[in-house]
Amino acid sequence: MKFRVDRDVLTDAVAWTARTLPIRPSLPVLAGLLIEAGSFDGDDGLMLSSFDYETSARATLSAEVSEEGRALVSGRLLSDICRSLPNKPVEVSTDGPKVTLTCGSARFTLPTLPVEDYPPIPAMPEAKGVVKSETFSHAVAQAVTAAGRDDMLPVLTGVRVELDGDSIALLATDRFRLSHRELAWDPGTSDISAAALVPAKVLGDTAKSLTGGPEITIALATSGTGEGVIGFEGHVNGGLRRTTTRLLDGEFPKVRSLFPSEHLTIARVDRAALIDSVKRVALVADRNTAVQMAFVDNVLTLDAGSGEDAMASESLEAVMTGEAITTGFNPQYLLDGLGVIETQFVELAFTQSTKPVVIAGLDSLEGEPSGEFKYLLMPRRLLS
Repeated sequence: MKFRVDRDVLTDAVAWTARTLPIRPSLPVLAGLLIEAGSFDGDDGLMLSSFDYETSARATLSAEVSEEGRALVSGRLLSDICRSLPNKPVEVSTDGPKVTLTCGSARFTLPTLPVEDYPPIPAMPEAKGVVKSETFSHAVAQAVTAAGRDDMLPVLTGVRVELDGDSIALLATDRFRLSHRELAWDPGTSDISAAALVPAKVLGDTAKSLTGGPEITIALATSGTGEGVIGFEGHVNGGLRRTTTRLLDGEFPKVRSLFPSEHLTIARVDRAALIDSVKRVALVADRNTAVQMAFVDNVLTLDAGSGEDAMASESLEAVMTGEAITTGFNPQYLLDGLGVIETQFVELAFTQSTKPVVIAGLDSLEGEPSGEFKYLLMPRRLLS
């Protein structure tokens, strides 16, 4: 194997492929990054791959290939080396059990791993449609906010992706909060109806990493060969990026019914002002205690702390309809939801103090929530 490639193109592709490598691989070869030099789709170039039996990543890029071949080297080491190289073309060649990398006056020799022991990279499932990359990345970032992080409850560490006609719904919950994001896409067939439970971390990393291209192809095997796998594909920096991951097993809870159909109290406030106030008041809140929120006569008063401990209080203007209400929330969970909303104002809709609040974004105090993103948050018991 021997090839010559642009330093920035190689560094970007290696970093993208190596990001999925396991920190503690179950087998030594799974720490490797597979380099293949040859002809792909009729053009000379490279294909870089990684796979840990759960998630795969594959990147193709242009290169001047002198000799075709393949080699498996430590992915993290190669990524570190590429980032440190001078801004000059990179030449890579194999010499027996070694790979030599030369860039300017810098020269590295890397041992290879047994490529024959490397597992085959999963094929992409059937493409179901395309979505604008920036829209998808933003929607996923909002949805994963509520995903669980407890590996003892693996179903809740995923995002339920529902494909229904020309819309996609993303749902996530950790039992204390719930996110629901709707977005449009271009399906391959108008009658598509499918759902998948995707690991939240993989989905978040993938959506963010594919924003370099205009759109992302979503591929899903709903039956037969490859069932239980979802794939994403996009063109970035002139090359093709593909990733697949196994779906989570188990039944995602039926959470849509948790959003109430009517509300007795609705308050609208400036989002940035609310975030700043919650951050300040929460400074005196003990761990796992709530920040109290009292909505009375178009004023929101936030309180934290109690007794002889430190206390804080702050008031904000609010536009209210309905009855006065006093409740409390985990401040970090509240900030998480407010932080992924980008509108100037937010609406907080309540049924009663012991029931969840539904938070949505508003462009103006007189407008209506778009309905694209809703964040439901359970209240916390207030200290007496």
